[in-house]
Amino acid sequence: MPEALGSPAQAHASELRILAVSKRYGIVEALVDASLEVRKGECVTLLGPSGSGKTTLLNLVAGLITPDEGEIHIGGRNATHLPPHRRDIGVVFQNYALFPHLTVFENVAFALRMRRQRVEEIRAKVHKVLEAVALAPMAERLPAQLSGGQQQRIALARAMVYEPSVILMDEPLAALDKKLREKLQLEIRRFQREYGITMLYVTHDQEEALLLSDRICLMNHARIEQIGTPDELYFRPRSLFASDFIGESNVFPAVVRSFADGHLQVSGPGASALRLRSERAQLAGETVTLMVRPERIRLAAAEGSDGCAAEAPNRIPGRIEEIAFLGDTVRYYVRIDADYVFSAKELTAGTVARAQVGDAVSLVFDKDSVIALPPTSAATPAATSAASSP
Repeated sequence: MPEALGSPAQAHASELRILAVSKRYGIVEALVDASLEVRKGECVTLLGPSGSGKTTLLNLVAGLITPDEGEIHIGGRNATHLPPHRRDIGVVFQNYALFPHLTVFENVAFALRMRRQRVEEIRAKVHKVLEAVALAPMAERLPAQLSGGQQQRIALARAMVYEPSVILMDEPLAALDKKLREKLQLEIRRFQREYGITMLYVTHDQEEALLLSDRICLMNHARIEQIGTPDELYFRPRSLFASDFIGESNVFPAVVRSFADGHLQVSGPGASALRLRSERAQLAGETVTLMVRPERIRLAAAEGSDGCAAEAPNRIPGRIEEIAFLGDTVRYYVRIDADYVFSAKELTAGTVARAQVGDAVSLVFDKDSVIALPPTSAATPAATSAASSP
């Protein structure tokens, strides 16, 4: 199997390089000027809504379609025009594509037999990879005799067995129920890390992307929107789309009052005075778009006050319009004014009394919990509704 992730041989090496790749079908742009590098032993997730270009990008890497512009390098060589079987890739499809008439052993061995490897070598490699996915005792069973989760592991073993430069996974867990999907997400992550697998993984599920990825490539409208670690995309989104698609967010406009020492003083909804860190200086009177996550907000009594101290928390007054009990959390929808409803999320506190619909409250959050989105992001009442209305 490949070297473990983090070994000297893997440091800073790019196993997959996508350079300014574009694909069109007539006047329809399926992918525009996409560039991405996947380091050896890294899992990068292509995340985005339907039609964002993520499957097109995966198919270009797989060699199922050819780019109109740009280049694709796999394992250090230009693979832009190579046929799929010469690209040194493994692929795990959504339906697994197992041969129903072949045993588990023969399904995994198929790629090695096609490469005309010796019988002894095939036996040793298949046994090793089946041990890795904990299915060695089932080597002589047929796919129909396995559960959906076991079939998924066989598909992964088949992609791993000949040690390709990159494994491509096209929403392999989409057809499974929630509990099994969550279990297999952890298994895939463990396999990928333990064996240093270089993986490009397509999903539209944000939680799956956050769990599996070393980095996420967020896509929208055939373009790459942002590339970064899960932490970076969640806590420092670079656009309104990124803030809304990764997790949930309250997005709202504010007017700059002053900027000094890396901090903005702004006027926000509900006649609130807010303070936040900002790397970008802005002039008094300019409008900025702000974002704060529901879990970074806590509810406080409306009449509470923290004075005018520089480190006082931000407060926005409002009234609870709806409460959603979700088991482990409670979601409060707080009406600020005619245009904005904010969402605040708290862990369930057992039988402790909670605020009620109609209560006047303050939404409280610190200056590090709110960020200013780039000027290209425009906040409107509609923009807040996805995360902020019941």
